Amino acid sequence: MYPACLTRCWGVIFSLWLTSAALAAFPGTKSQWNGFDCYDFVLDGRPAKVVVPKEAATGNPWVWRAVFFGHEPQTEIAMLQKGWHVAWIGTSDLLGSPKCNEERTNLYNMLVNEYRLNPRPVLLGMSRGGMCSLRWAIAHPDKVAGLYIDAPVCDLKSWPGGKGKGCGSAGDWKQAQAVYGKSEQELIDDPESPIHTCKILAEKKVPILLIAGDSDKVVPYEENGAILVENYRKAGGTVEVILKPGVDHHPHSLKDPGVIVEFMLKTQTP
Repeated sequence: MYPACLTRCWGVIFSLWLTSAALAAFPGTKSQWNGFDCYDFVLDGRPAKVVVPKEAATGNPWVWRAVFFGHEPQTEIAMLQKGWHVAWIGTSDLLGSPKCNEERTNLYNMLVNEYRLNPRPVLLGMSRGGMCSLRWAIAHPDKVAGLYIDAPVCDLKSWPGGKGKGCGSAGDWKQAQAVYGKSEQELIDDPESPIHTCKILAEKKVPILLIAGDSDKVVPYEENGAILVENYRKAGGTVEVILKPGVDHHPHSLKDPGVIVEFMLKTQTP
């Protein structure tokens, strides 16, 4: 057994090593995004970005934006100011399919193995990004610190399928069938939909923050988030819900992201 003081010293050294390693230059073209260094590159044919804080927080935490990079960015800006990295890879056309998970895993492996970012990021998914984030997290429950999902698609038959109250999207529904390699009926009856498999995350005690408008006509809350929340809680999971009265699918997020920031910071508390 090592003395307690020596163990603590090695812990500090390891944390400093993680931080210094992560600050190495990322690949691609360097630019500025809201006052922070941003690196644009291509990974296996997919566009990707990493935005770097001025000084990385201990342990190199990061926010993983699923789709629509730069839309309602107040949360990411606030987290960058607190020393978090922000990452994104363009997979919105893959709608959370196994191929989507594969492409996203390529970025995860690069950032964690080569740049020493934290092995448990917080996932951020707006709209269809909710499906992307949920599917990846369910496939990798030990690699997720938490999820912030906003007006999230949780069931493809609701959106883009339009098999309920929502307007749906015929083009995206065909795309979903193509990328999942399933028929329309197979997607409607999909037992692997996050509304069913979210229990995997609940069992791992992965916290979720869900924000949505209660009058969403595109991704109706009662067909998506509400079902996810009910099943998640039944499975013993922790989910915080903020319903915005009278709000449709837009605007996403909150003008003041303080609640979201607090949620993300708590995921890093031992």
